[in-house]
Formats: sequence, structure tokens, C-alpha cells
Amino acid sequence: MIQRVSYQIAGKELILETGKIAKQAGGAVFAQYAGSVVIATVCSSHDAVEGLDYVPLTVDYNEKYYAAGKIPGGFIKRESRPKDKEILVSRLIDRPMRPLFDKRFGREIQVVPTTISADMVNPPDMLAIIASSAAVHISDIPFGGPIAGVRVCSVDGQLIVNPTYEEIEKSKLEIVVAGTKEGITMVEGGGKEVDEDLIIAALEKAQQAITDLCNLQDKLRELAGKSKLPLTEIAFTLENKDAIRSAAYPRLETACFLKSKQDRHDAISAVKADFAAQYKAQLEDENQKKLFDALFEDLQYEILRNSILDKGVRVDGRGTEDIRDISCEVNILPRTHGSALFTRGETQALVVTTLGTAFDEQIFDDIEGDKRSNFLLHYNFPPYSVGETGRMGTGRREIGHGNLARRSLEAMVPPKTEFPYTIRIVSEIMESNGSSSMASVCGGTLSMLQAGVPMKKPVAGIAMGLITEGKGGPGDRYAVLSDILGDEDHLGDMDFKVAGTEEGITGFQMDIKIAGVSPEVMRKALDQAKRGRLHILGIMNQTINKPVAQISEYAPKIVSLRIDVDKIGALIGPGGKNVKALCEQFSVKINTDDDGTVTIFGKNSKNSEDAKAAVLGIVMDPEPGRVYNGTVKRIMDFGAFVEILPGKEGLVHISKLSRERINNVTDVIKEGQEIPVKLLEVDKMGRLNLSYIDAIDPNGTSDDSGDRHSGGDNRGGDSRRRDERPRRY
Repeated sequence: MIQRVSYQIAGKELILETGKIAKQAGGAVFAQYAGSVVIATVCSSHDAVEGLDYVPLTVDYNEKYYAAGKIPGGFIKRESRPKDKEILVSRLIDRPMRPLFDKRFGREIQVVPTTISADMVNPPDMLAIIASSAAVHISDIPFGGPIAGVRVCSVDGQLIVNPTYEEIEKSKLEIVVAGTKEGITMVEGGGKEVDEDLIIAALEKAQQAITDLCNLQDKLRELAGKSKLPLTEIAFTLENKDAIRSAAYPRLETACFLKSKQDRHDAISAVKADFAAQYKAQLEDENQKKLFDALFEDLQYEILRNSILDKGVRVDGRGTEDIRDISCEVNILPRTHGSALFTRGETQALVVTTLGTAFDEQIFDDIEGDKRSNFLLHYNFPPYSVGETGRMGTGRREIGHGNLARRSLEAMVPPKTEFPYTIRIVSEIMESNGSSSMASVCGGTLSMLQAGVPMKKPVAGIAMGLITEGKGGPGDRYAVLSDILGDEDHLGDMDFKVAGTEEGITGFQMDIKIAGVSPEVMRKALDQAKRGRLHILGIMNQTINKPVAQISEYAPKIVSLRIDVDKIGALIGPGGKNVKALCEQFSVKINTDDDGTVTIFGKNSKNSEDAKAAVLGIVMDPEPGRVYNGTVKRIMDFGAFVEILPGKEGLVHISKLSRERINNVTDVIKEGQEIPVKLLEVDKMGRLNLSYIDAIDPNGTSDDSGDRHSGGDNRGGDSRRRDERPRRY
């Protein structure tokens, strides 16, 4: 039976429907908002595995080109591997949902949201979050949801829920918020130096809409929900648990508070290995081994949290607001355009900036339409950064962390009109124990400044954590941590990354493992993050706080100019003939935009400037009274034709070649010779009349005492009849 519920958002109807499409899936929801449609399905495997210590969840968001009436570009005319955008939306869905699945379910879960209609006005990603949650909520899979997601933007001082693409483009703040009726569990977004008050207001606005959307999913479950499958209960317990716990606790308490990550890891492993050897016979049973490992995980969890809440002491000995030692270096690679090494404690990023041309821009071919970007940030997290072996490559982690760092820096990158380079930043993580994405932000700022990129302001980032007592409700004790370690991220309740300038926030991302956080906790976290951000910026500014005066000699040399739009055709020429000739002549690349912006990319400044002069020559109209450096193209009996601008020739009459009467033009000039000439006039027929200023007037001043006109008439000693002279040139 088809069941449907609906809700109004921003004057448009959101519809959730089930029972018509994909009926064999464990749960399927057809979601429509205006002209955008997403079908979300969920299935689980048939067999359960006991004792899993993780949730085997996969989210595969995908967009069909036909949704926007498009055919994929390139040679392969079908959708293939996931695009970065699809991976990022998959992460937006996965992160708030994953904590709400029970590990005891023990089955693989696959959520597949598919955009099948896109109206090019309303983004489908928030619809995909809601549809995915609704599909799981009505399915037979145990789920602690529902959850919902909304986008909030600040446009002209107003907070708008689920804005259009146009409103997003105009916004000062763009934030994606997901959560349950109880509270917010995920935040991601960026801003143009926004303050903390605006972010808090946006979160409160989002929570109201999230609560209503969760209630909508509850209504759909009442109409079409299935009975939930049982959890796989563990029917056994760890033998000798109390004895192991009481003996291991004090030894682990010592091991957990060694300052170095490697020392802590080795000490904890040694304690665990001692007890594993002591209870070797017992641990030969696989189930006992799983419970033994879980006990040691629980002990570390308890030790870390108790120390922070009771003593304010973290595993490396720092206080809650203390930030690890920071060092900054720039220009450490000799041939790159910009390079920096940012080290914070045991987290280190080698960040390199490369300057390219407009031909290096990233082209995005997706259902929203073809787009270009001249600012790119790529993040690499090799396994050696944590002392491990593994496969090299780009996964969802790399794409997600790189996107956060890119968003954090992008607002401070100069517009293309001011700095016409394509900027590519690559962050190579050399070590990791803490937020490597925020290290990428700091290193990205340093490397761009060293490359000569005129950033509006430096940007720094910091990762915040949270330790709560109980479930984090009102009255529970809590501690907000600055510059968290990997262990504090893993065993804590929140990972909140904040990046920005001295004036405001430019990027942020938050994941919460508890039901939600109160506005009080959010306010404290944001205020503490600001103090930490300013501290880091102060250290960075001691190394470099403004762009270097000259970009690298190895970077392309770019000059830019504006021409009249109606001159673009003349510059390009038939079939691109003119612009291709200029590129070959001066060894440059030339890009022309529809607004008349012409950008010239050369290997050195001379090539670029010479090409610029040639472009101006093509598009400029000759100005009477102006002196030009022309080239003699043709010599006639009555004078010479001189090219003063590309494609523009004028006549220097024989009478304008010398103050003395001459018999032959070749007595003064030769074909191919470059000579300075002055444009005397452009006659009614558009012909250019010139004089040779070196011979006639060395100072370039006008002297028409004996010759008040030039060219095209029998004056100045030319005795030929008018009809013997050429009429066009």
C-alpha cells in the first residue's frame, strides 16, 4: 500500500512516499522537494556476526545525469566511479546516522540514496539525508533515529532554511546541520569571517526544522513501518574479568599518561601482552579474545575520561586549553612555487602551493551544470604518517578532510580578477596525532603567502574535543578540550574543527557521539576555539604574515587586461587564427573571457608583456597625434606602407620621409625596417596618414608649414595624377 506524508519548508512541499517503488528493499522512500527527487533504499545482509566491534555501514549516494536532462561528458557516456561531490554527500549521510546503529545488530547495512530528478534550483543533498533516514526508520533494521538534515544560510542578515543555489551563492554563512529530536549530532559549513553568535543562531534555527522533519518520519513509520529485527546478544562473558580489571587498571593508568604517542602505544601494548600471556589458555577461545580486547578498550576510556573530569589532566599532561608546541617553516623546497612545514606536537603537514594558468582550472561536470574552480586543495594521508603499512590512494577520508581545509581557506583567497592564477595546494601529512585537516589549513596559509598569493588574511584551524559525564545532559559535568589528540578523538564525545582568521570563522565541522550538545557547551567550545585559533595565528605570523613581494621565478608570468567585448572577435580572428598566431609568436597562452578579460600566460615577463602589447595593438583604435613604432611592409614609388598595429597599416607619403626632397623612398627606409611614425590623421575613408618623425621632426612635434595635408593627394612634390595612386590600403 502506498503511504505518503508531507511538510512545508520555505513555502515548498516536502513529500515522503513509500510502497510504490523498490518494494523488495528493506526500506525505500521516494522523497520530493519542488522539482528535486531522491529515491533512498536500505538493505541488510541475511546473516549476523556476533561480537562485531564496529558498524558495517556503507552509504553510496549517487546522482544520475538524466536527473538534470544531461548526458555524461567524455568518452564514457554512463555514470561510473563516484565523483567527489557524491562522496562528500555520502559522508554527510553516514556521519550522523552511524552512531545510531547498534553494533550488536551484526549485519552489513547498505544505504543507497539516488538523485533521479534535479530542478537546478533546490540542492538534492539535504533531501537525500532525510530520505535515507526515513528509509532506515521504516525498515526492519534497528535504528536509534530518525535523523534529519537541513542547510541554513545567512542572506542579507536573514537565516534561511533549505536555500536555493542562488541564495547559497549570496550567503555569508552556509551550514549543514543534522541531528535527532534530542539534539544536533553533525555540523559542517563555511563562512566569510562570521562570528560565533551567528553560528549559534543558525544551529538553533536548524534544530527547529530538524525536530519537525523527524516527527514527519515518525508519522511515516506509523503508517508503513516494519517490525525491527532482533539484536545479536552475546551469550557469554569474559572469565576472570574482575581479576584482570583490578590488576590491569593501575598499570594502564601509568601507561596511558606517557607524553609520546609511540611511548603510550608501546606501554599499553606491553601491559596487554603481559595479561594475554598470563591468560593464554583462556584467550584461545575467539569470543573470550574479543571480550578481552573490549575490556582493555573500556579501561582506557574510563582512565582518560576520569582524569580529565576529575583532575583536568590529559593523557599527554596538558590542561584542557593547552595547545601543543608549534613550529612553522617556509621555503623548504627549492623548486616549488611555495612550500611550508607546519608541525603541532606529533601532527605534521608538508604543504605545497603551485601556481598555474586558467588552463589548469578544475572542470566539474555534474548535474548542477559545468563549473570551473581556480582554487584546489588536495589532501594525502599516507599510512606511514601513523607508523603503519597500507594501501596508498585517495579514499573518502582524503576527500572529506581536503574539502574541509579547502572550504576554510577559500574565503580568504583573492578573486580571479585580482590574482589570475589557478592555485593548487597539496597537503602531505607526514605525521598524525590530532587534526591533520587543521594542520593543512595552517600549512596552506603559510605556503600560499610564501608563494606570493595575496591572501586577504591568514587562516588557522584547531580541533576541539568534549568529555562528558553520563549522557551529556543538563547538570552533567563536562570538559572542552583544545587541540585534541587522536586518543581524545577516539575516546571522547565530540570532534569539533574550527578554522578562521582573527576576525571570524571561515570553516567548521562537528561530529558528536552523544545525543546532542547544549547551547552552553557549544558556546564554550566556540569561545575556547577562538582563543586557540588566535594563539596559533600569532605563532604563524612570526614566520610569515604577508605574501612575498615576488612570486617564484619558476611560476608562470601572467598579465591581464580588459578589452571591449565587441573587440573579442577581432582578437580571436576567424577560426582562432589571430590568437593562435600570437601564442606561437610570443610562446604564451591567451585566455579570453566573455566579459572582455584577456589573460596572458608566459614563461617569462618579457614574453607576456610583448604579447600584451600585441593584443592591445589588435583591439586598440589608432589615435591621431600618437607616435607608434611601426614596421615597413611595402615600398611604393610614392611612399611606404607601415604597420603601426597588428593588421593596421598607414601610408607615409614620400613627402613625409625627409625635410629634403628625395627621389626614391629606398634612399631613406628599407622594407622590414622598424621606424617611429606619427599618426597625422584618419581620413573620412578610414585611411591612416603617417609621417616619419625621425627624419621630419626628431621631437615628434607637428610641422605642417609647407605641407598641411599628407597622403592621397598631389602635394609635397608628387606629380602623378590622382587616378594613378592606390585608393585602398
